[in-house]
Amino acid sequence: MSTPRTGVLLVNTGTPTAPRAPEVRRFLRRFLADPRVVELPRLFWLPLLNGVILPLRGPRSARNYQRIWTEAGSPLAVYGMQLRNALASELQRTEPDRWLVDVAYLYAEPNVPAQLAAMRAAGARRLIVLPMYPQCSGTTTGAVFDQVSDVTRRWRALPELRLIGDYHDDPHYIAALAASVREHWERRGRDAHLLMSFHGIPQALVRKGDDYERQCHATGALLAEALGLSQPEWSLSFQSRFGAAKWLGPATDDRLEELAASGTRRLVVMCPGFAVDCLETLEEIAIGGREIFMHAGGTDYDYIPALNGRADHAAALARLIRAQD
Repeated sequence: MSTPRTGVLLVNTGTPTAPRAPEVRRFLRRFLADPRVVELPRLFWLPLLNGVILPLRGPRSARNYQRIWTEAGSPLAVYGMQLRNALASELQRTEPDRWLVDVAYLYAEPNVPAQLAAMRAAGARRLIVLPMYPQCSGTTTGAVFDQVSDVTRRWRALPELRLIGDYHDDPHYIAALAASVREHWERRGRDAHLLMSFHGIPQALVRKGDDYERQCHATGALLAEALGLSQPEWSLSFQSRFGAAKWLGPATDDRLEELAASGTRRLVVMCPGFAVDCLETLEEIAIGGREIFMHAGGTDYDYIPALNGRADHAAALARLIRAQD
């Protein structure tokens, strides 16, 4: 009997189709309207979103996208496809006819319903969904669960379904992160402070039971251990605050200023919570973080790219996927 085909769907947040205000507003409208992302009453939030936030934030975000846009398109889409191709090659190396691998976005195209339907039409009877968020949060992995469930609950013939909730402490993921840092050290030396910046969430979500903060700190500690770093040599922060609510801290922009003010002159920043580079890593950290640190008195600033389509990244994810058998 032949082995049933297995569909592997990598799911990420998404990206505008162009770095222009109309396309950015369209993307942000879908993103910020999700109750998983902003937990405010809809009657209050949606008029505020459409009437105030999008008209103001759309043009500003479009300018930020323009700073990092490539000839091939949005970095998130470009690097996401590179990772998809590397993962497909890794899985299909030994079982070429079994694995169907693709990418979907929560708030952009190709979307989750379309990609799941395509996999079912291609003969997949097993589905493995891998959210591209190593640390699990209701704001991200929870949104993936919602969309996958909304699609599959309408199917008459249900597939065998697996959703990988997180891989924040997976040893092969940690090893790939550590390898990327060591490669940077080989080029630039290892005498710079290492700052690990994770995407933030409101503190209220943690009080309600979200495990994201604990998982971020666990990832940081494991990576520091793998690199042989003591506490003065590294630190952890949270970026991308939005709105008036109190978010996880310390905030990355504050931490950048504190490090420079305390005498740190050489700094290396990485974002272990991002599977592929995107606006939040390339514009906010690689560009904006440099401006903050250098203005505060720093003299040397480097950003270590996300794992993107690295072979060791694809191999780590392939191990996670094969473990679902």
